[in-house]
Amino acid sequence: MGLAARTGKMARRCGRATSRFTVEIQIYPRRIATFAIWLCFCLLFPSVAETGLYTASDQVILLSQENIESVLINSSAAVLVEFYASWCGHCIAFSPVYKGLASDIKEWKPAVNLAAVDCAAEENRKVCNGFGIRSYPTIKFFHAYSKADSTGQAFKASTHDVRVLRHRIIDQLESHEEPWPPACPPLEPTSQAEIDSFFETNSVQHLALIFEDTKSYIGREVTLDLLQYENVAVRRVLSTEEGLVTKLGVTEFPSCYLYSPQGNLTRLKVNIEARTFYSYALQRLPGVVRSGKPLPVTLDVLNNSTEEPWRPFNRSRVYMADLESTLHYSLRVEVAAHTLIKGEALTSLKKYISVLAKYFPGRPVVMSLLKSVNSLLKNQTGDEISYDALREILDNSAQSPDTALPEGERWVGCQGSRPHLRRYPCGMWTLFHTLTVQAKNAGGTDPQEVLSAMRNYVHSFFGCRACAEHFEIMATESLVEVNTLSSAVLWLWSRHNRVNNRLAGDLSEDPNFPKIQWPPPEMCPACHTVKENGEHKWSKEQVLPFLLSHFSSSSILTDYLEDESQILAKQREKHASQQQALEAQKRVERKAREALDSMAHPLPSQPAMQEEEEEEEEEEGPQEEEEEGGEGAAAADEMEGKTSETTPWAKPEMEVGRGRLQAHRKPSIVGMRMRELQEDIVDLDSFVNQHYKAKALRVKQRTLQRKEEQEPWPVFGLGMELDAGLGMVGLQPMEADFEQDVGRQRKRLQKRELTGQYFVEEAELSHRGRWMTVLSIGFSKVDISLCVILYFLSSMCLLAMYLFFKTRLRPRRAKVGLP
Repeated sequence: MGLAARTGKMARRCGRATSRFTVEIQIYPRRIATFAIWLCFCLLFPSVAETGLYTASDQVILLSQENIESVLINSSAAVLVEFYASWCGHCIAFSPVYKGLASDIKEWKPAVNLAAVDCAAEENRKVCNGFGIRSYPTIKFFHAYSKADSTGQAFKASTHDVRVLRHRIIDQLESHEEPWPPACPPLEPTSQAEIDSFFETNSVQHLALIFEDTKSYIGREVTLDLLQYENVAVRRVLSTEEGLVTKLGVTEFPSCYLYSPQGNLTRLKVNIEARTFYSYALQRLPGVVRSGKPLPVTLDVLNNSTEEPWRPFNRSRVYMADLESTLHYSLRVEVAAHTLIKGEALTSLKKYISVLAKYFPGRPVVMSLLKSVNSLLKNQTGDEISYDALREILDNSAQSPDTALPEGERWVGCQGSRPHLRRYPCGMWTLFHTLTVQAKNAGGTDPQEVLSAMRNYVHSFFGCRACAEHFEIMATESLVEVNTLSSAVLWLWSRHNRVNNRLAGDLSEDPNFPKIQWPPPEMCPACHTVKENGEHKWSKEQVLPFLLSHFSSSSILTDYLEDESQILAKQREKHASQQQALEAQKRVERKAREALDSMAHPLPSQPAMQEEEEEEEEEEGPQEEEEEGGEGAAAADEMEGKTSETTPWAKPEMEVGRGRLQAHRKPSIVGMRMRELQEDIVDLDSFVNQHYKAKALRVKQRTLQRKEEQEPWPVFGLGMELDAGLGMVGLQPMEADFEQDVGRQRKRLQKRELTGQYFVEEAELSHRGRWMTVLSIGFSKVDISLCVILYFLSSMCLLAMYLFFKTRLRPRRAKVGLP
């Protein structure tokens, strides 16, 4: 086929020069929408096939009986399908190659998709038999808009070289018959005529021309790599196009030039003339954005779209503010979601805190707090711990000196153009990169110490469960291969790039900070190199020193950090306010309890009344004693203190007290509803009389006690005089007025007897009052008086009626007539 014919064919295939053909795509809107929905469904809700060799995180569509027709039949995209058996050894060996291919051509969607089906699964055997699969693995290529009876074209996959497989896919795409699928960009070489009129028919901002040999695939690969980007178009120019090559003065192949609307040609500056470097440089041109993504916003817009002012920063540095913000969110937000931490979660938390206390390059106040938390968890003897106990240490409730973790988030290097972009996930990656490097620089002994702590924390606490599952898959696949501290640093770096590749173009991608393979060539030129065949290759010998330097403690910037004195002052203020709030809450609770007690027991209990009366007696006692004079007889210690002695007044006193207590009890009769105690009507006169009578009695008793203590008891001495009649040793009084003492004793006994009689009378009265209360069934004296009056009036009415009818019904006596 001649160049002119191929150019005409290319012109017929494309309706516009950009990588998207929206005009022709509108011909098949329903089909494209259906496929897009199915693709999202497969990625978000993987089927049972996910138990095979591939998962949704491998960017491979998992086919099953339910979705295979919608993915393969009449689809707007070409699909490469692997039919495999999960027990097949060759399939297992080929799976990393297929995963690598899917990651390599991720940007080629929606022109090409990769899919796989596990024929070993019972539910998929019918599917595999329908496509005539007899051996594994079998790979077939399905062109766009394949018919229902299509069984696909055989795809040779005898090699494990991703580059060769990628080239074979391009060959299959170019073999598509007319009409050209609208989702696929033009892969034909361009011509002088098309270039001259390009900007007249297209509104793109940049036109990239890749000059290459006829056997080169770089131009077509870069064209497909830019398929998902707008405002840029890529065309390949063969070295055989002598007129155009000579006119533009191109002498090197391959090479990339930017062609402007004014006809100027500017060479694209890259470190190495290869596909990866071309694609990366073109994706970073001004105005070039991923389809469906907003344009990168300027600094003025960022200040208005985020919750806090934008902080200018150096993208090639690590900031301590990001690390401390990550710790705050991790320990005070994510871990706080677990009110009770136990079992596997507690083990994960202990490992996480232990690694932080050992390797985190923080300020002294932060390190002191991390060590306090680590000490708490190490001394934890139980199998669970409440988050409240952990929060007390995080907030330094004990007010240990120079110990604090700043509260709040202050993102710098992990800022996002929107409040929901980057931030904590970026901070978590940065934190664990820093920890792996610190473990290497500190000479740790366990290569998997940091990675194991990260894995366990993500599994137990990380809020994004889909992210946790994807990380667990990566750890299960290859974490066991980490056997040195250097390999731990490189393992985390490579897995971070793998995640970036998977999430590139996702809704979570920040347009101002696209997810790229890090570090980019401009940050570490020596980290990037190529193989002999021109494929990109990471120079791990250069990547490792770069990572060790980039995440070292000496390279971390302290810009935008809050001063330690301010942090400690805020902590003290918060602690003081919490104490005040706690005391106020206790006062409110105490008042609430007192109010409830007063509602439940409106009248004070007898012991409380006695205590109040005794306090009043202590104030009024001296005056009343002077008024009483010499009255009183019984000793108080014999009545109250000496319970072992039985006194005549002890029992009546207890009976009186018991009677008073029972007087407040509510009588209960089965089948009748009693009135509440607080609704009784109290006779104030009798209550006051009884109160002051009891009070006067206690005053008299105390007066008698004091006087009795002041009166001297008779003192007896041992007389050594031998009684002549008995021959005994006798007791003789020491005082002369012994007879007077005997008289005083008689008087005291008489007073005690009178006091005992008084208490007995009080007890009998109280006993009778108790029976009256039971008979009244809770009625007040006013109620009883009304009842008596009503009964009396009723009786009088009945008596009057009786007399009335008796007089009316009395038979009259007959009068006797005289003869």
